[in-house]
Amino acid sequence: MVFLIFTERVNIKYYLVWYTFDKMISTLMKQFDIKKLEVKEPIKLSERSTYMDLGLSEKKLKDELNDVREDLSKHQDTMYAHGKYGVLICLQGMDTAGKDSLIREVFQEFNPRGVVVHSFKVPTSKELKHDYLWRHYLALPERGKYAVFNRTHYENVLVTRVHPYYIMGENIPGVESVADITPEFWEKRFEQIRNFEQHIAENGVVVLKFFLHLSKGEQRQRLLRRLENEKHNWKFSPGDLKERALWEKYQDCYEEAINKTSLPHAPWYIIPADNKEAARLLVAKVIQEKMNELEGIKEPELEDEVKAKLGEYREMLSKESG
Repeated sequence: MVFLIFTERVNIKYYLVWYTFDKMISTLMKQFDIKKLEVKEPIKLSERSTYMDLGLSEKKLKDELNDVREDLSKHQDTMYAHGKYGVLICLQGMDTAGKDSLIREVFQEFNPRGVVVHSFKVPTSKELKHDYLWRHYLALPERGKYAVFNRTHYENVLVTRVHPYYIMGENIPGVESVADITPEFWEKRFEQIRNFEQHIAENGVVVLKFFLHLSKGEQRQRLLRRLENEKHNWKFSPGDLKERALWEKYQDCYEEAINKTSLPHAPWYIIPADNKEAARLLVAKVIQEKMNELEGIKEPELEDEVKAKLGEYREMLSKESG
């Protein structure tokens, strides 16, 4: 009997310690100021960490993410009924930064009709017949829905800047050779992108841009895993190594693009990406916080005349046979 009483007390004590610890780590995410991730003044990527430890176990990170994505899914349903806002999520990052898996994990609870993912590859011949923003305009979200750009219109000031000869395929008047692609050309393109984002933001599109900030060492490990795991061999391309050799050039181009285009109506967020689970939760939390800032998002009410006859309509349906 004494032994049983002792065991119960130990179990109660253990439960209280576990409960206290669980509550403590549950508040860590709430204590972290998600706004610190937003770029509000010029930054240097080399000074930004690529890894963040949120103090949560892998299971806890997944549980937290599940709660957030369920909340986002419900909000999107209401936003669809409200019908005034669309949401554009822009994801950029070096190869293996985790864009595909982040999309899968963050948006899996959404109604499939509520979110559309666009993965922008090398422009097609038809797309090259138009200006470089044309295909991105076509993919903008309808009111009430999300669009996710997996690689974005920023490829036009990133990949094309590292490889300026790609610009020649656009057949732009006045650009007859790579020598014509001057610093002024890029400044004009940044201005065009800022104007594009301001225009859509003023017309009801919430623009959120995320740079998945990956370390070169972590990319090396992820590329090695692709080579060592036969199931993931298909993801590897020799071109990945050629682009990796240009790492510093890409970092410089990302840094300048972010600094020149992070504005209140279209902010950039630097997401430490070496820890995939933490990165997914951070992106989801940013989206959740921005959605909560939107005012007046609610389902429309029925007209008084229709509302007054709801009982009558129910009775009509109840009397139907079958």
